Amino acid sequence: MPSEEVARALGSALGASRLRRQAPLAPLTTFRAGGAAEWLFEARGSADLLRGIEVACELGVSVTVLGGGSNVLVSDRGVSGLVVRVHGGTIEVVRPDVVRAESGVMVNGLVRWTITRGLAGLERWAGTPGTVGGAVYGNAHFEGELIGDRVRTVGLVARDGARREIARAEMEFGYDCSRLQRTGEILLWADFAIARGDPASLRAGARSSLALRKRTQPLASASAGCVFRNPTSAQVPPGMPASAGALIDAAGLKDRAIGRARVSTTHGNFIVNDGGASASEIRSLVSLCRRVVAERFGVELRDEIVYLGEF
Repeated sequence: MPSEEVARALGSALGASRLRRQAPLAPLTTFRAGGAAEWLFEARGSADLLRGIEVACELGVSVTVLGGGSNVLVSDRGVSGLVVRVHGGTIEVVRPDVVRAESGVMVNGLVRWTITRGLAGLERWAGTPGTVGGAVYGNAHFEGELIGDRVRTVGLVARDGARREIARAEMEFGYDCSRLQRTGEILLWADFAIARGDPASLRAGARSSLALRKRTQPLASASAGCVFRNPTSAQVPPGMPASAGALIDAAGLKDRAIGRARVSTTHGNFIVNDGGASASEIRSLVSLCRRVVAERFGVELRDEIVYLGEF
């Protein structure tokens, strides 16, 4: 189907006022880098997200889902097809011990919502920059705790539009991974285990987690979060912590720059955009860190960030 016909069909199905062509994606990511979306649809919740996927499937258009824009690097060439940016959604208590959040809900917003209602279990995730969808996709971790440990059931949609509900046991959760990375399925909502708690105590716990992030991460700079997955203890040399950041630091790479991309002096596993960095500069610095660490320590660092578009 010619591009103009695709544009008209997308606009008719999704609403022309909410569909943009050649929309810059850099402002929608925490890296603040990369090109434009061929088409961008702003989804306001899981119903919109589902509709965007169904329409793209009907038209034979590739679809990319973008949430809070953390943990991703968009190519300078942009992203072809339809990018569905899902931002927002509902949160509700479905059982006394379970809260359901749609995929576009910001994790930080979910934390505040639960704390206000005296619901415990998610306060450690205060300060997390992404959405529920992204956190579940990558099984986000903080201080040894995996968010997948709190998940009970999820609602998913496959790339062909088929929907299903599955239990946590089927999610293939592991360190920095879930079944979504293998199947390409997209999260619609997730149920999280909760318990009653004292709001004042929960706020104190959230403040403690946020303070730790501020001390150990370059939160004031544009970055995507941790670039690499931490290796296992068996993979690193004796006496060295199983930490990608520690390996990068020990390799003398802190403050190393390529163009306007720089390895953070606060945390070696963060690459920051000093202002105007291209995606290719960031990608080159990622490759440099991986190569030097492999040469120095024999450890092959694996990406935690996700690359969108063609590099």
